[in-house]
Amino acid sequence: MSFESITPAFLLFGAFTLLVAYLVRGIAGFGSGLIAIPLLALVLPLTVAVPLVVFLDYVASATHGLKDRAQICWREILPLLPFTAVGVLLGLYLFRSVDAVLLAHALGVFVLLYASYSLFFKDSLGIVSRRWSAVAGLLGGLIGTLFGTGGPFYVLYLKHRGLDKTQFRATFATIFLLDGAGRLTGYLSGGFFDRDWITLAALSLPLMAVGLYLGGHVHTTISQRAFHVAVSSLLVISGVSLLLRH
Repeated sequence: MSFESITPAFLLFGAFTLLVAYLVRGIAGFGSGLIAIPLLALVLPLTVAVPLVVFLDYVASATHGLKDRAQICWREILPLLPFTAVGVLLGLYLFRSVDAVLLAHALGVFVLLYASYSLFFKDSLGIVSRRWSAVAGLLGGLIGTLFGTGGPFYVLYLKHRGLDKTQFRATFATIFLLDGAGRLTGYLSGGFFDRDWITLAALSLPLMAVGLYLGGHVHTTISQRAFHVAVSSLLVISGVSLLLRH
C-alpha cells in the first residue's frame, strides 16, 4: 500500500469510519471491527484494513487493563487455545494466498449473515458442551485473522457456558488479548506492517481514542434493541457494497 494511491476523499471516509466504529464500541463495548473493517475494505485492501483494526482493538483492550482477574475462567479458555491457534495459522495462509476481491466478497457474505442473525434470531440454547470449544476456537481464530471479526464466535460460546456477567467479561477480555497477540504476531511475521502501514496506524490511534472517549460519555435514550437494529442495518449496507466490489 502507498499513500499516493489514497485520495483525500478516501482518507476522510476512513477517518470518519474509524471515529464512528470506536464511538459505537465506546457506547456498546463491542462492534468496532464489525463496523470498521467492511467499510474500510471499500477503500483499502483487506491486508491493510484487517491488521489495522486488529491492532487498534488490541490497544483499546490493553489500555483498559484486565479488571476482575480473579474471575477469569481458565477452564473455559484453555480448551479454546489449540483450535484458535490452528484457525489463526489457517487464516494467515488464506490471507496471503486468496485473491483480494474474493476475500472482500467472503467478508460481505459473513457480515450479511451476522447482521441477519442479530436482526432476526434470539438466543435459545441452554448450557452447551465444552466440546463446542473446538468450533468456537477454530472459527474465532480463522475469521478473526481473515476479517478481524472473530469475537462473535467466542461470545456465543461463552454465553452458553453458564458464566456470570463478571466472569464472562473477564474471560472474554483474556481470550481477546491472547488471540489478538497471536494474530498480530502472524501479521508481523508475514510482512504486513510496512512503513506506510505504521504511519497509518499512528494516525489512526487518536481517532480511536476520541471515538472511545465520546462513546463512553454519550448518554443516549435509544433502546438496546434499536441500537442493535441500527448497527445491523449499517452492516447490511456495507456487506452488500462488498459483494458489489469488483
